[in-house]
Amino acid sequence: MTTRIPYRTLSGTSRLAGVMGWPVSHSKSPRLHGYWLAKYGIDGSYMPLPVEPENFQAALISLRNLGFSGVNVTVPQKEMAMPECDELSDRARRIGAVNTVTFSKDGRLWGDNTDGFGFIENLRQEAANIDFTSGPAVVLGAGGASRAVLVALLDEGSPEIRIANRTRKRAEDLAKEFNDPRLKVVDWPLDPKSLSDVALVVNTTSLGMVGQPKLEINLDGLPKSALVTDIVYAPLITDLLAQAKARGNPVVDGLGMLLHQARPGFHRWFGIDPEVTQELRDFVLSPD
Repeated sequence: MTTRIPYRTLSGTSRLAGVMGWPVSHSKSPRLHGYWLAKYGIDGSYMPLPVEPENFQAALISLRNLGFSGVNVTVPQKEMAMPECDELSDRARRIGAVNTVTFSKDGRLWGDNTDGFGFIENLRQEAANIDFTSGPAVVLGAGGASRAVLVALLDEGSPEIRIANRTRKRAEDLAKEFNDPRLKVVDWPLDPKSLSDVALVVNTTSLGMVGQPKLEINLDGLPKSALVTDIVYAPLITDLLAQAKARGNPVVDGLGMLLHQARPGFHRWFGIDPEVTQELRDFVLSPD
């Protein structure tokens, strides 16, 4: 059954937020935040804000001047938002990108990156017994999403993280930048020996996503106890997750990462730390 959120009107003191991007029509964030606004009876609105990159700076300042509480920003504007912020969280600085901007009452812009938070919280909710210190992790990819996952896993005490990327130099450059001895670069495609003692496998690439090539990977060497997760949520069960599930590994899809990464921004802008529930998952995925 489709969950329907009742229509609500806004007052002259409504709190306003939104998501900036180009394009932004595909974003599920307005549906997600709209659900929470209705559920908690908040006088506010969260809207899609299509802004071409060349207009990003002016649009960001205009939204602040219009009284917005803050905005989410999507690729490629995650990197563009960093120099516009007066202050950055430690995790935004380490990741090198901002996805959540809060406008302070004094006019200052505070930038944060909540992708790693969403990644960890999703795994904690869906795999309650997960122990990030229990063994090595393998992270596929060396792009922006990989950076967020790496920072999160390092902060959770992962003893070793093996990075595999189609372009090895990009993985090597990333490991060198982080300068943490726990980061190791391994070959792509993965040698099964690289998986023999692994506790977690994470795909941060777009491979396996709708409209993208399939992720080619051999999981034969992976222990059956290892958790496999994909940050992709379209499709919800990617080929990687289907392959892992078929061989008996626990799996976690990527939708929860999207839902949990939205919580810190919603809390700052609207004053409530919202709950991620099955009803929310169903609503965000429903077509209407």
